[in-house]
Amino acid sequence: MKHKKQRNFYIAVSMLALFTLWTVLVSFVDVKPIGPNKSCVGFATINGYIHNLTGVNMSLYTVTDWLGLVPFCFVTGFAILGLIQWIKRKSLFKIDFSILVLGGFYTVTMMLYFLFEILVVNYRPVLINGVLEASYPSSTTMLVMCVMPTAIMQFNSRIKNGIFKKCVAFAIITFIAFMVILRFASGVHWFSDIVGGAMLSAGLVMMYYAIICSEKSKTE
Repeated sequence: MKHKKQRNFYIAVSMLALFTLWTVLVSFVDVKPIGPNKSCVGFATINGYIHNLTGVNMSLYTVTDWLGLVPFCFVTGFAILGLIQWIKRKSLFKIDFSILVLGGFYTVTMMLYFLFEILVVNYRPVLINGVLEASYPSSTTMLVMCVMPTAIMQFNSRIKNGIFKKCVAFAIITFIAFMVILRFASGVHWFSDIVGGAMLSAGLVMMYYAIICSEKSKTE
């Protein structure tokens, strides 16, 4: 059991290290002014090639933007659950450990989002309402791939019916795939932005899973 706990943390750290390496490479390898207003983009050759293949579809961009509200609904729902537990149990520390960690997870995710809005790695391949916006990592990819997998973990521990549990997990996984694919196909991000968002999300989610499993093993 101890070996398994350590393995989970090692995997999480490795994924986050891989994201860091990817970010460094995007920042310094094959950087060329291929973006709007001659903005420089890393991995310019492959990013430019893939962007030319997908083109830009603002309808898909709009759809994924609106569907991006779905993860926020999950965040709100778990926040309300934590608040209800706090009120009923009359102590912040009596809230389910997984919900407390989830709150910290959401906080870290938002902090990283704002960090990359300030420390711009890449700008979008298109202007949004005439404005050149930060594009790396893809915030929509990051939001969906952080919130929805942790929601599956929460539901797995709370839903007793096995068939219903599998149906919920399947629906969420389908939604994740749908969102990431459509966001990529919309052409409002470079390929490296989508990959970066997926890498960062995987590392963060794995760290959340490692912490939850570590605490769970202490109570068994």
